[in-house]
Amino acid sequence: MLPTRDEMTSLSAIGGTAHHGAAAFTTTHWSVVLEAQGESPAAQQALEKLCRTYWRPIFAFLRRQGLSTEEAEDITQGFFAQLLERKSFDAVRKEKGRLRSYLLGALKYFLADEQRHAMAIKRGKGQRLISLEELRAGEQIEMEPADSITAEMIYERRWALTVLEQVLDRLKNEYRTAGNAALFDSLKQLLPDEPGSPSQAEIAADFGMTENAVRQAFYRFRQRYQSLLREEIAHTVATPGDIEDELRHLIAVVRA
Repeated sequence: MLPTRDEMTSLSAIGGTAHHGAAAFTTTHWSVVLEAQGESPAAQQALEKLCRTYWRPIFAFLRRQGLSTEEAEDITQGFFAQLLERKSFDAVRKEKGRLRSYLLGALKYFLADEQRHAMAIKRGKGQRLISLEELRAGEQIEMEPADSITAEMIYERRWALTVLEQVLDRLKNEYRTAGNAALFDSLKQLLPDEPGSPSQAEIAADFGMTENAVRQAFYRFRQRYQSLLREEIAHTVATPGDIEDELRHLIAVVRA
């Protein structure tokens, strides 16, 4: 289900340089949040969407810190409640405003503060801001087995995998909307990380296509995937110049 690591061994393989997306960059989620400081409906909606993206890395980090499932869920809810209520991002330098780094630092401070004061976790004034039960329906989240893996490493890994999963979900939805859900499932199997993948000839036979047509379809599949990956990364940084660094970081995390 995950994209090929072979396709992610260089920046050129995942979309080229930053100038391609610079023109539309002002509409990305993180830049909207930073510019409006959370005061506008658009900024609130963007921040809530970003929170839904980052609950897995945060939850995994807390579990690795030794918290129980229930404690980790409470801390996650409390952290997001505080984030959404205070809407304070003054500590983020816009030229280096990567949401991934900001949230991890803010989470560590929040966790230390909760532990230091033994406070009851805020739950958004009685409302659960993010339904963790719904989000992890059918999904089992466990702590990483290797003792040498730190909570920070788990956070980074969950972040990278979440970004990649969202990219594939978006691509799948595009194919489904176009009536090509079955083709998506077949083309996805051509990714090198997919076990037991069929040959292009087999896919061609299944869909009544030529092998060259399948080859072109897979090329378009990869190109669109690369474009969507850049969009997802752009949503989590403050300036276009940060995109390349975040892509490099994601590649390093996936290949580690």
